[in-house]
Amino acid sequence: MAKPNFDFHIDPKDQERNIMFIAAGILTVIVIGLVAALAINGQKATYSDSVVAEEAESDAAQELSSDVSAETKEEMSTLEEVQVFTKAIQMEAIMNSISQYSNLGIIKCDSYINFRSAPNQNDLTTIVGMLANGSAVDVLEVSPEGAPGWMHVRSGGMDGYVSAPYVVTGDEAVTLAGSLIKPRATVLADKLRIRSTPEIIDGNTVGSAAKGEKYEVVKRVNKDWIMIATTNIDNVDLAYMSASDENVSLSYGLDEAKSLNLKQKVLNMYDNLGVSLASDYINVRSAPKEDGIANIIGKFPGYGGCNILGEENGWYHIKSGGIDGYVRADLIATGQTAQDLALQNAHVMALINTQSLNVRSQPSTDSEAWTQVTSGQRYDVLNQLDGWVELDLGDGDDSDSSQGSFVSTRDNNVSVTYALQEAIEYYPAVEAANAAAAFRNKIVNYACQFVGNPYVWGGTSLTHGADCSGFVQSVLKNFGIYVPRVSRDQAQAGVKVTSDNMKPGDLVFYANSSGTINHVGMYIGNGQIVNAASRKSGIRIYRWNYRTPVAIRNVIGD
Repeated sequence: MAKPNFDFHIDPKDQERNIMFIAAGILTVIVIGLVAALAINGQKATYSDSVVAEEAESDAAQELSSDVSAETKEEMSTLEEVQVFTKAIQMEAIMNSISQYSNLGIIKCDSYINFRSAPNQNDLTTIVGMLANGSAVDVLEVSPEGAPGWMHVRSGGMDGYVSAPYVVTGDEAVTLAGSLIKPRATVLADKLRIRSTPEIIDGNTVGSAAKGEKYEVVKRVNKDWIMIATTNIDNVDLAYMSASDENVSLSYGLDEAKSLNLKQKVLNMYDNLGVSLASDYINVRSAPKEDGIANIIGKFPGYGGCNILGEENGWYHIKSGGIDGYVRADLIATGQTAQDLALQNAHVMALINTQSLNVRSQPSTDSEAWTQVTSGQRYDVLNQLDGWVELDLGDGDDSDSSQGSFVSTRDNNVSVTYALQEAIEYYPAVEAANAAAAFRNKIVNYACQFVGNPYVWGGTSLTHGADCSGFVQSVLKNFGIYVPRVSRDQAQAGVKVTSDNMKPGDLVFYANSSGTINHVGMYIGNGQIVNAASRKSGIRIYRWNYRTPVAIRNVIGD
């Protein structure tokens, strides 16, 4: 059978129905033609002899009945042939796809598993990609020497290892493959951008694809662009990819591994990359001019990434992390320098895709949840296990703040990728009408001056390093407010307030997996806190409920 030329404008089911409709239409024309011919022949009959006429009518009726019966049989036969032909096309697509694998394996899991460069479950650096449920691999070796319980596989243009319990093979894999084959684009280019609209314009890049990766094709938009499924593309409803022969090949096939550790993909996220040169943060402003705190709309972290949209009088117009504003051009690296900095500073981050998600001390649903994380916050990743991601939720001020913080990847609740830090929304507190509010605003504005400075356990220096409780203690001390040294004691100071009536300057407390308060941040308004987060992150601004708060206290006394 000749290889069919699949048209990605048409869904495979629609294609089969269209063929059947066309065949039925042709048969209808044939039937109408035969009936018309019979009617014409009947008009030519002579009526001189009534017996002959009656016999002719009888014969014609019998003939018509016989012809219609034959035509019905012919129509049914043709429709059956169409169905058989369509199924043959589908079977050929399935067999062609399966034949690409010498030993087909299909991933069977809740969401995705890790694709590793070495069979080591506890080394984050070995993760080179991910395999979604239903993805295909070519199994090269089962339980290679020194690695029982692992499979050496090839998928998505990569060679690596996966945990064997998540891979089905043999007849079961072939059976599963039949329902998983879809129109897909295989990336041929070394790097290819994924865009939010089918055009090349600054600012519409939403992701990047690496050579060998496969993406499900939703439809062909035109000769130059295809719409692809948005699975595993963060916060994107529509996604498009170039359809040129140089960039992709189109065919029916199975999903395969997506690369993760290629830091080069980070560069493809930006159409005109800019990287912050600051060691701490740069203020993002609503206009290209200095205007004190009046026009600050965000903070752009050191070595964070942005898209440069334009330049105006020594200022760059940028977009980063959803913030659209202006930063001083002399504080931004561009060109090759920006690319080098991006590759050096990109790291694994997780984005929560559901409103809230339980955090457990062990990677098991048998382990009790001790806090929750929320959507919209990026978290640094400490480790990845199959089905679980360990997040960096910050260091406490106790001597041993180590605690498990695992979240399940079930139902694609968590997206993990290499990324740069990006700008965060931040509006400094402006002058208030009453003295109490003005005083609080001065406190939080003072505290936010030290964002980007280091975390040091046991420290109280706002410039050289402080832990969480040392940070808020030193900020408040500057305004004549004295609180105990550690967070669990600070949580007893002042008066209790609720999240509905907390104000800038109030302290927000968090507990460890044992339920003991060991972390504190200062509420700064706009749903955010400033806190000395961790050795890795330093002093940063977070959402106030980036993890579940256990207490809020007013220590200012107004």
